[in-house]
Amino acid sequence: MKLAISGKGGVGKTLISALLAREFARNGYSVLAIDADPDTNLASALGFPHPESIVPICEMQELIEERTGVKPGVPGSLYKLNPRVDDIPDKYAQKLDGIRLMVMGKVKRGGSGCYCAENTLLQALLVHLLVARNEVVILDMAAGIEHLGRATARAVDKLIVVVEPGKKSIETALRIKKLAQDIGLNEIVAIGNKIRSPLDQKFVKDSLPEFQFLGFIPYDTGIIDSEISGSGPVQYKQEIIDSVNDIYKKLIRKED
Repeated sequence: MKLAISGKGGVGKTLISALLAREFARNGYSVLAIDADPDTNLASALGFPHPESIVPICEMQELIEERTGVKPGVPGSLYKLNPRVDDIPDKYAQKLDGIRLMVMGKVKRGGSGCYCAENTLLQALLVHLLVARNEVVILDMAAGIEHLGRATARAVDKLIVVVEPGKKSIETALRIKKLAQDIGLNEIVAIGNKIRSPLDQKFVKDSLPEFQFLGFIPYDTGIIDSEISGSGPVQYKQEIIDSVNDIYKKLIRKED
């Protein structure tokens, strides 16, 4: 199963990605989590020790030069369009509690130098991870679907759009759905996050009647406090754990 997680910035994409990765791993699945959000917070959300020490793939200059034939940042150079990437997950993935993590990082654009080689390697790696890997792949994306092209979109079983009660979040969800459909990704569902009351849940559902909702995650100030303080892995409330388990069961039923 290949799941891509998107939504407006700040709605909790990384939280949902981490919770689903843990739930699949807890149920015995081989899980590969991909952090394709430039903020690269998935390692922290998954409880990896010293997440700041993880070097994103886009910053591994020796690897990029080895695979593309071009030193990163050198303008006007010819590089390999189809670099080898199939061995990268086994060599560079971080591992914890049955979950393997790949941090893609952010490729800068504009300014001095050329970032074509970095982009080429990251895109080739993403295609491999989504198309060729026989495991549960969970892709934590930026606020949009910039990392998905038509080839990778065909490999995604579900695009999960995370929404919170709020006009901007609703607008972003609608824009993401249209962009996804434009590249042929039609399996689009939603998860409501930061739900404080039945009125919040009703607002989100009524605002997005064309979306199928997999479930709703309650608002928890403990999660916010933990993110602010950087105090380490969050101890989630039972109602959050139960909500994620219900979402997991729906995904499994759909797959079956």
